[in-house]
Amino acid sequence: MKSIKLFFLLSCAMVFGQTTVDTPSPVYNFPKIKSSITMPVTIPLSEISNMINASVKELVYQDDSYTDNNNDQFKVKVWKTRPIRLVGGTTQNLLIEVPLKIWAEKGIGTLGVYSYQNTTFETVMSFNTTVSFKNNWTIVTTTQPNGFRWVTKPVLDYGRIQIPITSLVEKSLKEQQEKFAKTIDQQMATQLNFQKYAVMAWNVFSQPFNISEEYNTWLKISPVGVNITPLKFYGNEITTNIGMDIYSETFTGSKPAASATVKSVNNFAVVPVLADKFLLQTTANVPFSEATNIARNMFMNKEYDVRGSKVKIKDIRVYGADGRVIIEAETEGYVNGKAIISGIPVYDETKKKIVLSATKFNLKTANILQKTATLIFKGKIVKMIEEEYGIPTQDLELASKKSIEEAFNKEYYKGLKMNGRVFNLKPGSVLLNEYGITAVIETNATLKLTLNGI
Repeated sequence: MKSIKLFFLLSCAMVFGQTTVDTPSPVYNFPKIKSSITMPVTIPLSEISNMINASVKELVYQDDSYTDNNNDQFKVKVWKTRPIRLVGGTTQNLLIEVPLKIWAEKGIGTLGVYSYQNTTFETVMSFNTTVSFKNNWTIVTTTQPNGFRWVTKPVLDYGRIQIPITSLVEKSLKEQQEKFAKTIDQQMATQLNFQKYAVMAWNVFSQPFNISEEYNTWLKISPVGVNITPLKFYGNEITTNIGMDIYSETFTGSKPAASATVKSVNNFAVVPVLADKFLLQTTANVPFSEATNIARNMFMNKEYDVRGSKVKIKDIRVYGADGRVIIEAETEGYVNGKAIISGIPVYDETKKKIVLSATKFNLKTANILQKTATLIFKGKIVKMIEEEYGIPTQDLELASKKSIEEAFNKEYYKGLKMNGRVFNLKPGSVLLNEYGITAVIETNATLKLTLNGI
């Protein structure tokens, strides 16, 4: 039964089920990127068979009375001889075969005097079960008897007299088969409610997880909806596709606040088809405080020659204004003042950095400089910023790709295995907000979920 229950622990519990403990971070209003994850899900019918076999005892039925059923002078015991076998049908159904061994004893006589003889024989009981997965996270089955196939027919041997008792046995077994079919449906209806497991999986996402300790980078996933394709039945497995609509964010710096947990999950939507591959968009968020630290590590206390004199950068900070990144460098020496370089942030795939384009220069100083000196200083510092300054993303890209693939190829629960691959991961557009710089990271990947061995 656990195998079916874990089916919709998506993975999903899947990729994002790691947590770490850290001090609360400041609340940044970074933009959220809406995207989706699509993954094929395969359920071997052997797993459902294991669940059914576990719920059916070896002794299926027992009648120990000679006098019931209008004094029929008949006793019977029915055992399951081998595991119950399931085969996928063609119309969203399962064909179930139950191999049985039957012991029967019959009394022959009159006026209360009977001679008893027993026999043992085998048959295969068949069922046809239709399966539907309702969008309220429940599975509904309708099981109908589908007759018998005799392996050996029951005959009582009294020496010269041999009495076939097929009709007696079939009558009893048909009654039990009807009850058995109802039992199968009741068991599944009781135990196959996935709402609480969907809630568990959903709430796993409430905690961001660290994807790079070195760069203090956090991935936060906020699911908003689930799409599922109709179940498909094959000879030895059931397949479907799960699509999760999500908001994904990546933070650099302090651990972001967790999302609020939920107590129930809305109904999922049934869609005819979902793509095999998916594009996952996350956001790499760099607060201006981090961007400032990068600039200070690069340029603080550096000196530059301007017409034989020195200009030293004694402080620098990075902020945003009017859709542009502003780098404000405080200088001393030949030029005392503030050099302000602004530019539009873009991703440079060659440098693997977020750099500035369309730069502009402004100088605030009390010095009266010659026009030529100003131009020389402007040329040097602007060239320096354009060539050297950038927010590196290569290590973040490699670390993110590695951590995502590690998360995509794990067995989070015994028998619940995921296989995934990241084909490409790189920043795309770069956004600005009042708190920092946000790079949209595009990840092309595949993911597959398989249940086996639970």
